[in-house]
Amino acid sequence: MTRVLILAAGEGTRLRPLTNDKPKCMVPLQGTSLVERQISCLKRQGVTDIHIATGYRAEQIETLGYPTSFNPRYNKTNMVSTLFCALNFIQQEGDLIIAYGDIVYDDINLITLLESDGDIALMIDKKWRELWSLRLENPLEDAETLVMNEKGYVTELGKKPDNYERIQGQYTGLIKISANKIADFVNFYQQLDRNATYDGKDFNNMYMTSFLQALIDAGWQAKAALVNNGWLEIDSVEDLEQYELLAQQGKLDKFYKV
Repeated sequence: MTRVLILAAGEGTRLRPLTNDKPKCMVPLQGTSLVERQISCLKRQGVTDIHIATGYRAEQIETLGYPTSFNPRYNKTNMVSTLFCALNFIQQEGDLIIAYGDIVYDDINLITLLESDGDIALMIDKKWRELWSLRLENPLEDAETLVMNEKGYVTELGKKPDNYERIQGQYTGLIKISANKIADFVNFYQQLDRNATYDGKDFNNMYMTSFLQALIDAGWQAKAALVNNGWLEIDSVEDLEQYELLAQQGKLDKFYKV
């Protein structure tokens, strides 16, 4: 059995004014909210045990009718803290998918992740540069390092790259933790030094990529679930406007099939 935890606590400040009155995951793309698009994709692939970690404007997400966990410090902490606010759900039986609330993805991408092995599987876009080039004049400015070994396991992610050589793909915000590693996953987090800094951030504000890198550095096998486009990140008003325009022109299907 596979479960999913959608992380949807953030304020989405770069999507204002659209997020003045709604959480980021409730912003619509072609008339349907991001979170509802994710849920539809998950259900089509048989993933129906859905839990949402909330924060900003949580009451709107609660109207969807799914179980939720609330991060009361959503405006003072980062995504990893939000993740472990749903500890009771995380510790239940079955594989666990962790999904960012501001992404959407095609069924084939989800299937690729579901079929991946390893302690952890990460959805990695090999053709990321095509999407980044739509969004940014200089893709290197926003991209992060992603290095894989010859066996297809991620060895580095989330750093600031100096060139394209250390970007073999981009991590997309979709993770799968194997059922037999859930207890170790929780224990690893609980044993982390609360007084340390992680890529320049304190414990409560560490990036998800910093947490994943710490797991990899500790010997965890992070399998790259490789995809070719088939997903979108909606991080800013400009992103959304670009995607809506491409959809009107009939050109968005290359990146995501609305």
